[in-house]
Amino acid sequence: MIQGTGSNVGKSILVAGLCRAARARGLSVAPFKPQNMSNNAAVTADGGEIGRAQALQALAAGRDPVTDMNPVLIKPETDRAAQIVVQGRARGAWRAADFAGERPGLMGAVLESFHRLAASADLILVEGAGSPAEINLRRGDIANMGFARAAGVPVVLVGDIDRGGVIAQIVGTQAVLDPADAAMIRGFAVNKFRGDPRLFEDGYAAIERATGWRGFGLVPWFPLAHRLPAEDAVDLGAPGGDGTFRIVCPMLSRIANFDDLDPLKLEPSIRLDMIPPGNPLPGDADLVILPGTKSTRGDLDFLRAQGWDIDLMAHVRRGGRVLGLCGGYQMLGRRILDPEGREGPAGETAGLGLLDVETVMAADKTLTRVAAIHEATGTPLDGYEIHIGRTEGPDRARPFARIEGRPEGAVSPDGRIVGTYLHGLFTGDGFRRAWLDRLGLAPGALSHAAAVDTALDALAEHLERHLDIEALLTVADVVPSGQAPV
Repeated sequence: MIQGTGSNVGKSILVAGLCRAARARGLSVAPFKPQNMSNNAAVTADGGEIGRAQALQALAAGRDPVTDMNPVLIKPETDRAAQIVVQGRARGAWRAADFAGERPGLMGAVLESFHRLAASADLILVEGAGSPAEINLRRGDIANMGFARAAGVPVVLVGDIDRGGVIAQIVGTQAVLDPADAAMIRGFAVNKFRGDPRLFEDGYAAIERATGWRGFGLVPWFPLAHRLPAEDAVDLGAPGGDGTFRIVCPMLSRIANFDDLDPLKLEPSIRLDMIPPGNPLPGDADLVILPGTKSTRGDLDFLRAQGWDIDLMAHVRRGGRVLGLCGGYQMLGRRILDPEGREGPAGETAGLGLLDVETVMAADKTLTRVAAIHEATGTPLDGYEIHIGRTEGPDRARPFARIEGRPEGAVSPDGRIVGTYLHGLFTGDGFRRAWLDRLGLAPGALSHAAAVDTALDALAEHLERHLDIEALLTVADVVPSGQAPV
């Protein structure tokens, strides 16, 4: 189990790289995260949803993603409430104040999924959440040491040297842990190092002396990380690409499935900018993308509070284009009605009025992988739907795509405003190239799937060079199928 001294220390990417490295060694490997908090979700082969990071790790392991890889997914809707997804299915919204009391009851589902997954693999690589040093959350924990002890899984603790204070991160974590929890840790690794590793030899040795733990390696910064889907919105700041066609995307407070845009960052004709709160939407944008969100009405209020609605209307008056994805599509309509309070307080909110449609939130959640045909170009595309709500109105007569002949999405009469529920549509090279061609852009020859796969291979090689993977496999007590113990 890979646990971290804090959030965003690189646990997800390390597990992905170790999955690919183990697979290259001939091991049957699967990722597992007991509890994840993220609005970036993926639809699984068995019709549920898990964190996007676990879907990437499954790809690295050469497996289809399944709900057992992430049995508890927490999707924040407000600062004090979140939707709880258990083994791929939504159980409803829980208030933060109630979660501590409800959480212990989820351990049964977590262990059931873990043991079912473990029966199918030589090696399970488990990712923790946040940090075990958050001892105020230890009672009823299912994400870190609570799970590790219940399942009997040895732990490696990872610190992030890039943020500074890594010696205190690791030594301090040991200092605050219950001794029985600390006993689960077999050693540590230091991630995201920049510079000459010889300069940290004394620091590395100091951690070993202070903790009594062995070090498994010092991992340098991985330069191809930007090609891999990010799990957390905290990773979204850097611009992507330096092309002449400028796409901007406002960073909504509950932004979801933002990896939809990753393939566009790699196109040579595009510059993609994520616009943080407090900044206007740039006036020279060619296209504004309204992304998915876990709270459409809440984020529509947030968008207006930033003044982005005014910027967006000015962009449209200048002849600019707008693409709404899922929740962003719902925002483009005339009204969003939530009579039963599915995403927050019951009520309705006026939309942006750029599409002649309206949305009613419903009890049923759509979770499905789809194959569609793009209406404007006739190009096949693959994607997935993950939303609540049904959208209807006159602009649906001009669909974005067709799924088995039925219309999906909506387009304005002049064709400049487009909305669709489909996520993941730009990962398909054929559709992306046809879409760019329709915008008058020269698409690159890059295969997005190949770029991700190449980055995973490079990540595995990177970890092979800088981590003692043989020692990690020994800690895991791995016995490959049909082979002697490692």
